[in-house]
Amino acid sequence: MEALDELIVTAGDFWWTWIVLPVLAVLGIYFTVRSGVVQLRLLPAMFRVLTDRTPKDRDGNAQSVSSFQAFTISAASRVGVGNIAGVATAIAFGGPGAVFWMWTMAFVGGASAFIESSLAQLYKHRDADGFRGGPAYYMQRGLGKRWMGVLFAVILIICFPFAFSSLQANTIVATVSSTIGTEAEWLPWVVGILVAALTGLIVFGGVRRIAKVTESLVPAMALLYLILGIIIVAMNISEVPRVLGEIYAGAFGFQQVAGGALGTIIMQGVKRGMFSNEAGLGSAPNAGASAAVTHPVKQGLVQTLGVYFDTFLVCSITAFIILVSTPDLTGAEGGIALTFDAVTGQLGAWAGVALSVIVFLLAFSSIIGNYYYGESNIEFITERRAALTAYRVLAVAAVLGGSVVATATIWSTADMLMGVMAIVNLIAIGLLSGVAFKLLKNFDEQRRAGKDPVFTRDMLPEVQGVEVWESVESVTGQWEALPADEADRRPRR
Repeated sequence: MEALDELIVTAGDFWWTWIVLPVLAVLGIYFTVRSGVVQLRLLPAMFRVLTDRTPKDRDGNAQSVSSFQAFTISAASRVGVGNIAGVATAIAFGGPGAVFWMWTMAFVGGASAFIESSLAQLYKHRDADGFRGGPAYYMQRGLGKRWMGVLFAVILIICFPFAFSSLQANTIVATVSSTIGTEAEWLPWVVGILVAALTGLIVFGGVRRIAKVTESLVPAMALLYLILGIIIVAMNISEVPRVLGEIYAGAFGFQQVAGGALGTIIMQGVKRGMFSNEAGLGSAPNAGASAAVTHPVKQGLVQTLGVYFDTFLVCSITAFIILVSTPDLTGAEGGIALTFDAVTGQLGAWAGVALSVIVFLLAFSSIIGNYYYGESNIEFITERRAALTAYRVLAVAAVLGGSVVATATIWSTADMLMGVMAIVNLIAIGLLSGVAFKLLKNFDEQRRAGKDPVFTRDMLPEVQGVEVWESVESVTGQWEALPADEADRRPRR
């Protein structure tokens, strides 16, 4: 088993390092240039559209989840234990300079996140609960390749709601165990049953219940972690200039680190940035497509902001906690222990309990976000209710199973498969990027005219496969604008 795991890890490292990362970087730079640096140019608009009013259906109900709720669903999956453990590992092996490349990857990846989520919005599907979509949908509708969409959907379902959620559940058990100071055999079962039960209560309520939970949970966990980080940085404010200097000096190899070469520094930062914010990997667009907005570009901007929230806020908090607390990283081990030691060393044992609570929130929110990604793709493969019910049962069972059994081989395999999933998505958004640039041009023209951008499919008649976006009334939810004799022509859900 160890030999098999080592083989899978080696193959995965090769795939990510020499195939996924170069493609991701090249496409990210291309998208940045072609879009006029959209991830920076429209930064103020990202915050404005985050609070847009959610369009109503003709009965006065919200058409789907809000722009903010879609943001929190994607953030729930993006922001996980990796933001604490993964960043610590990047710093331990790549030094402070890895943080610079993590930031760089987030900026470049912001353009990829914009493209994929704008496309997910354009090609979304309307169902009884609102909207759903994602890469599988734009592969079928935009490229006319259902087989490609099914392949993507199957890989995502294996990776996110099953393998990765199992890992998050296992992390919750380990955190509870270390906090209360026991490794009793009954503990994983008790914690696993409780976490699985909570997961079931949420996921069987559908996307709207998921959205309600994440819009409360995500801001709460981010605020808790931010407060913890600010306290530690404030206590060591005199260390901040040193830390910033080390980040920028280390980024170009001017400071020696354990890993040695500049390539190690860059790869650690780039990998951590990519794994954490998921920009371009095809996961977040599944949440982005669920929002009811008046223009596809609006959710593209919101998901770009999600990349920044994950990396520039949450990951940076971890980096500064470690770097102001640990001037000498010699011999430092990666993982959550480095962050835990930095926090408790600065604030005492009580902070360890607080960090454990934060880790629980991070892990549990990831389970919920991962589940929704899987649901959207199950419904792409088949709309049979029995299939969705079976998926929900299996997703909850995976949480319980992950709580009591940790299999490194499963994690390594899922990691490898996610690399394949990423390449499939990157090929699709590369081929469809011209459509996204047309959407952006339409959005920019309306903004320059002083309008709140509204998109309907007749604005781009050459684009095929668009299901929704039928009329101004259906997009904005301003049904009162329709004459009474046109009631029968209102699009129905």
